[in-house]
Order: sequence, then C-alpha cells, then structure tokens
Amino acid sequence: MITFILCIVALIVGYFIYGKFVEKQFGIEPDSVTPAIAKEDGVDFVPMNWRKIFLIQFLNIAGLGPIFGAIAGALWGPVAFIWIVFGCIFAGGVHDYFSGMLSVRHGGASIPEVVGKYLGTGFKKFMRVFSVILLVLVGVVFIKGPAAILTGLTGVNVSILIGGIFLYYVLATMIPIDKLIGKIYPIFGISLLVMAFGIAGALIYGDYSIPELTVSNFSNMHANPSKFVVFPLLFITIACGAISGFHATQSPLMARCMTNEKQGRKIFYGTMIAEGIVAMIWAAAAMTFFGGVRELGETMGQSGHNAAWVVNEICGSLLGKVGGILAIFGVVAAPITSGDTAFRSARLTIADSFGYSQKKLIQRLAITLPLFAIGFLLTQVNFAIIWRYFGWANQTLATIVLWTAAMYMVTKGRSHWFATIPACFMTAVVTTYILIAPEGFQLSQTISYTMGILSMIATLSIFLYVAKQKKLVLKKVSVK
Repeated sequence: MITFILCIVALIVGYFIYGKFVEKQFGIEPDSVTPAIAKEDGVDFVPMNWRKIFLIQFLNIAGLGPIFGAIAGALWGPVAFIWIVFGCIFAGGVHDYFSGMLSVRHGGASIPEVVGKYLGTGFKKFMRVFSVILLVLVGVVFIKGPAAILTGLTGVNVSILIGGIFLYYVLATMIPIDKLIGKIYPIFGISLLVMAFGIAGALIYGDYSIPELTVSNFSNMHANPSKFVVFPLLFITIACGAISGFHATQSPLMARCMTNEKQGRKIFYGTMIAEGIVAMIWAAAAMTFFGGVRELGETMGQSGHNAAWVVNEICGSLLGKVGGILAIFGVVAAPITSGDTAFRSARLTIADSFGYSQKKLIQRLAITLPLFAIGFLLTQVNFAIIWRYFGWANQTLATIVLWTAAMYMVTKGRSHWFATIPACFMTAVVTTYILIAPEGFQLSQTISYTMGILSMIATLSIFLYVAKQKKLVLKKVSVK
C-alpha cells in the first residue's frame, strides 16, 4: 500500500504547501468586508461559520463525482492515482480557490460574471448560457441516478420518485440557504467523509493489497486499451476527484456566506483536497476489492454491475450494516444534495445575468419554475447520453475558469504560470476528447492528438498576446 499511502500524504502536504503558495499569489485581504456582510439579505447572502461552510461546500462539490468517477477511473489501473494527486494539487485546487475567491472579490458574483470581467463580454455571454446548461444537466443527472437506485430498493415507480425529488429541489432552491442547506448539509458532509475513511481503514487493516504504481504497471490496464486510451478519457472520467468545472458554479454560493478572506484556502482549496482523498480511497477500493484491476473490469462488465452496485458491495462487505446505510447515503442522498444546489446556482446565475433581485419569493419562483420544467423534460432523455456530454462540458468549464484565473493574475501584475500551465493541459484534454469521443467527432487518435496540441498552442499564444497588451496598459497607467 506504499503508493496509496504516499498519494494520501502528498494530497495533505499539497494543501499546506501549494495551497499556501496559491493563497499568497492571490493576495488575500483579511480586513476587507465580504459580500456576506456587505450584502446580507437573509436568503443567499448569509454569514455562516467557516466549518459549516466547509462541509456544505464539500457536499456540494462531491455528490457522486469522487465515488463513481473514481470507480470508473480505476479501470485504467494505478495510473489513475497520478491524475488524482497532480490534478487536485495543481489544477483542481487552483481552480476551486480562484472560482471562490474571485466571487468574493466581486460581490459574490456568479462565475459567468467573473469570467466576463477578465476574458471579455463574449465569454461572459457564452458562460451564462453554458453554465446554466451544465447546471441543469447536473441536476437531471442527480435526479435520475438516485431515483433509479431508490426504485430498486423500494419498488416505487421511478416517475413518482423523480416527482418527489423535484419537489424537494424546488423547496431547497428557493428557501434561505441557512434554513435547510445550512442545517442538514454539514451532517451529510460528515457522513460522506466517515464512509470514505471507514473504507480506507478497512483496506489498511484488512487482508487487502492495493495495487502499487510500478514500472511494470505504469500503463493502460483497461480491458480495452486501444479504445479507452488514457489521454484524454481518464482525465474526463475522473473529474470531481481531480478538477471539475461544476465546482466553479458552487463556489459562489459559499462565497456569499464567508466572513473573512482568510477562510478561502480552507473552504475552497481544502474541500478540493478532501474530495481528492475521497477519490483516492474509492479508486483504491475498486482496484482492490474484487482482486485486481482486471477482475474489476470483468465484474463491472456483467449486467447490472454498475458503479452504484460496486459501492453497495464494497460498503456492505467492509463496513457491515452501517456500511449498507452509508452506501445508500453515498449513492442517493449525496447526489440529491448536489443536484439541488446545482439548480440553486442556476437560479442565481440567471438572476445575476439580468440583474434580477431574488429577495422576494415570487422573484425566485419566476426563475425556478421554468428551470425545473426544462429539467423534467430532460429526465426523459437516456441517462448515459446526458452523463457523457456532462463530462466534457464539465471539464470545458473548468478550463475556462483556469484561463480566467491566469488573466486575473496578469491584471494584478503577478506571475500567472501556476494557473496557465494547468489551463493549457486542460485545453488539450477537452479539445482532444470532443474530437476522439463517440459523442464527439469520432476522429482518429493521430488527428485528435495533433489538433489537441495545436489548440493548446494557439490558445496559449492568444493568451500571451492579450496578456502583453494588458501589461502595457497597466504600465502606462502606473507611469501616469
């Protein structure tokens, strides 16, 4: 278990060292007044304790992501560990910290408004539409998945369950954030962590051998390696456990509740690291529990043996009856709680776009009801299709936010490369993926890889040119 333990240690050390570095580069202002205090409205802008915010943020960004994504990513073998560690520390942590702290700096603004300030009006308009679509897709994904699982457990018709989840979503989306989310989400967040650490403890103290990352297995261990190539598929499959654009839509919710900028590293960078640890545990458990990576692939290839089934099997076997309860929570309650905040974020994004106040209930209803009508129609679409497009859209949003962070650093006259490098990498990932994927253009690997690299070079060149122009403007202003 040397690789597994070293990876966990690396994530923790990354928080204290690289997280501190990112915070220093951003330049926090502990004495500034945060939006939670300046704009307190009792609905969305509500000051809360940072520990509570941490647990809410963790639950919001987690959902099924670090569990299902890590299990699917485990099919590639221990190489998945590398992406989780490096992705979390150098990409996901930077992405989450800046998406949250830039929102704090701009009055609790939604991510499209922040992106527009640094990448231009065109990007702002695009992001307004793109992020709302992504959020609705997330909400739909986190309705259909839990509803299907609950149907299997209870026998209740799936349409009835979908209706019940929608009703809960409507309530959670509109009522003040501290009345429901602020009270029960911290409990759910703790439960998700307990489940993960319980699994880790059972693996460490039980008779299990987690695969090591050695020279011999530093390769694609997928059952069909020619079709399921590591790059870019692994980097789209394991999203929430490494970097996820969905997080950028959730961070402004908590940015509206923070009372001091010093809390940012714990709340935003810290929850990303916590999610990475959860992803590491589930990836290791999936590779280990069934006897190895090959055995995992064979097991999941059987009818009905999806990620939800894997979670139930692992929890029930390693943690007993308590594990069974936690498994139901992990695959039902956690995604539902992420789904409702996805719709809440969509409401706020639309409201910010039109400058439409959300203080009155009727104003919140005006946006919420049409959103849910669209979401309900999308529940009729095949779940697998929605999930595939969600994966690409999710990482594309993350890429745009990283470029935004880099441009922010340029406007402050500071080094931008710690954001620019992961932005370049993710640009190559999302471009290559949409070119090579079945739901994309289905081009050859050679063409897709070439175009992915060229798109990265072109984007970096444009960024550096714009950055140079901004620096010249800043220099002239400072001289005056």
